[in-house]
Amino acid sequence: MLVVAAAAGACSGRHQTAQHPSPARTGPSVPSATPTRPARQTRPSLPRPAPWRPGPGELVPAAKRSAVRRIERLGDDPDHRVEVLDAQYGGLLTSTASVLVVCRSFTRQANRIVEGGHTFDVRLALLGGRWRVTAVHPSRPGRPTAHPTAAARRVLDSSRVALPPAARADVASGRVHDSVLEAMLAVSRRWPIGVSVVRSGHPIHVFGTDRPSDHPPGRAFDTWRIADHAVVRPTTPRALITAYMEALAAAGSYNVGGPVLLGAAPQYFRDRTHHDHVHAGFLT
Repeated sequence: MLVVAAAAGACSGRHQTAQHPSPARTGPSVPSATPTRPARQTRPSLPRPAPWRPGPGELVPAAKRSAVRRIERLGDDPDHRVEVLDAQYGGLLTSTASVLVVCRSFTRQANRIVEGGHTFDVRLALLGGRWRVTAVHPSRPGRPTAHPTAAARRVLDSSRVALPPAARADVASGRVHDSVLEAMLAVSRRWPIGVSVVRSGHPIHVFGTDRPSDHPPGRAFDTWRIADHAVVRPTTPRALITAYMEALAAAGSYNVGGPVLLGAAPQYFRDRTHHDHVHAGFLT
């Protein structure tokens, strides 16, 4: 281009005089640019959570194992992983069951990993001597509210109340009563707690009945771990569970259920379903 431009300038006058053309001035030699391919982005690796396994103390481990394996298979593909945090009963009868599979999920989107999670109400039936999945109902917590209550903010910010993704979304939605949240805060001052289920992902009715559960209206929560002790484990001190259930009653729960029977209904109850967690229900 520099040579062409110089020649065009020499021919621009009206009178042309024969002369030797001056050499064109050029800068340093610059190598021609070689097209390069854009750097190939490395796709982030998905975590590989360990498969969930029932531990000692489970009443019907085969039912939980069947429910969990179904959810693990559904959530495992090249761009998704699921980690089962807990599996508790939503109901346990002789030949039917509800297992609430509490999960955290990991999804690969372009160059990042997005975390989320659900709680699944997995229904099972005992058929031919084996527990078989008959239905799967995922949690639907709703969108976050723009104006959470002070109690909701304190629960969401608390390092002593461990909330799985669906339960956290329940609190953030504004659809959990403050009585529930204040009780969580009250008992967590004494023990750090692991909450399993609040409202979404729980059966609408008390399993095997037509009585509405307190969970879907946001008037109950379940605890699967107290001060790093899983409720279902045989080594968890019964004195710890007893003290925790009594603290829930003192915090306003009218209906406390668990593996220990402390008194008459409706204040306290015990059944097979609540062998693996502590339930606290509230009237408002």
